[in-house]
Amino acid sequence: MKARGLFVLFSIFSLLIVGGIAVFWQPILWSLVIILPIILLGVSDMLQKKHAIRRNYPVVGNFRYMLESIRPEIMQYFVETDTEGRSINRIFRSLIYQRAKDVNDTTPFGTQMDVYRSGYEWMDHTIYALDYNEVDSNPRVLVGGKDCKQPYAASLLNISAMSFGSLSSRAVQAMNEGAKLGKFAQNTGEGGISPYHKKGGDLIWQIGTGYFGCRTEDGNFDPITYKENASLESVKMIELKISQGAKPGHGGILPARKNTVEIAGIRNIKPHTDVHSPPSHTAFEDAEGLMKFIKQLRDLSGGKPVGFKLCIGKKSEFIDICEAMLSTGIKPDFIAIDGGEGGTGAAPVEFSNSIGMPLRDGLSFAIDTLRGYDLKKDIKVIASGKIFTGFHIARAIALGADIVNSARAMMMAIGCIQALQCNTNTCPVGVATQDKRLMKGLVVEDKAKRIANFHYETIKSFVELMAATGVTSPNNLNRKHINRRVSMHKVLKYSEIFPNIEEGSYLK
Repeated sequence: MKARGLFVLFSIFSLLIVGGIAVFWQPILWSLVIILPIILLGVSDMLQKKHAIRRNYPVVGNFRYMLESIRPEIMQYFVETDTEGRSINRIFRSLIYQRAKDVNDTTPFGTQMDVYRSGYEWMDHTIYALDYNEVDSNPRVLVGGKDCKQPYAASLLNISAMSFGSLSSRAVQAMNEGAKLGKFAQNTGEGGISPYHKKGGDLIWQIGTGYFGCRTEDGNFDPITYKENASLESVKMIELKISQGAKPGHGGILPARKNTVEIAGIRNIKPHTDVHSPPSHTAFEDAEGLMKFIKQLRDLSGGKPVGFKLCIGKKSEFIDICEAMLSTGIKPDFIAIDGGEGGTGAAPVEFSNSIGMPLRDGLSFAIDTLRGYDLKKDIKVIASGKIFTGFHIARAIALGADIVNSARAMMMAIGCIQALQCNTNTCPVGVATQDKRLMKGLVVEDKAKRIANFHYETIKSFVELMAATGVTSPNNLNRKHINRRVSMHKVLKYSEIFPNIEEGSYLK
């Protein structure tokens, strides 16, 4: 018998039984508290026309949607192995939490990785390993070219771009206070500089296509408000966002439910509306225009380091930018390469999955192109894209990066549980939401210490890897130090997968 028929019979039978018994025993009427809502839900299911499952299977059909809503939790806690989780597996999640809490982060019984699968990677160590004290234990990188008047000594690991709006006020403040404790920098994301960014931590102010924080009413660049914000003592570098790994070629997205009056005031936009940043900049139209705009930004800031961030797409366009540096004589102080692996920002699925060059490919191409045009010596390169461990730092630096940024690891350090609700305003731990009820669970003082702990322990693990490799400085790491299994019987070094380009070879 069909489920609809069974439900109708059940409803009639229940009402008859309850009604009959109630004549003799009035307290039985209380059973309607349970039965009546079920009957009403069933009637509603049969009358609605949106969901076929609920219409054909009243009441019980709702369990399908209930189970679907908690599928991420079921997968994470009961189904996934330690190495299979997406986008960050349990091994890395646990490591981040342990380092953030400053508890034991060692692992027993050997690696859980399949060391014979294609893609497995490792570093070469030396039997003449160095003592930890023989290695630069606090590596910092001076960012600033010949036209920079206020160079910045940056930490090797910093907080990648995440806006107030995407993150809650408490999350932003915890990161900023943690950056102050750990002496590293926080990238503001394209949402502008909020009061929660001004708690003493160093800032990399990111300017996107929406020019939030330096925007005219019609959405174009405003040099006056830019100069005011760029002159803040806490702003150490300015980053012009060309594109981001989560959705390259697509403007930023701020859902209306996250666009509060406070956020709208900071961004100079209308509150409670969906905000879509333009996919490209209006301040310049070509590579030479980009270089001239970078010079304008540097001059207005009083000579602070200015660079740009992009996810590599068309290789010819990055080559055009390098040639524009030579033709104009203008060079950015740094370039941030973002991987197409995506990040914390909400993005269309097609863009997250199928647009943008992955970090290692994009980074190696950018480094090689800069070397080929003899530009790398004047420009620092920042890498971002799934940087969670000391090995991830070493791998990026071996490819040619000078600095790395991390977003998702920093979110986890302050409590993110990978609930995959960043774009719904329902983040259960108050990290990626503007719901004050959810935000109150995030205690800033505690999380600030955790993010500082994670930074310290991760840098320490990187330094220990350097010591094991026998190098005293990050500058000595190169592509020969990293191995990758490409098949069961073949291993290649990064220097073979990504062959080095001779300095200035493209100029000959």
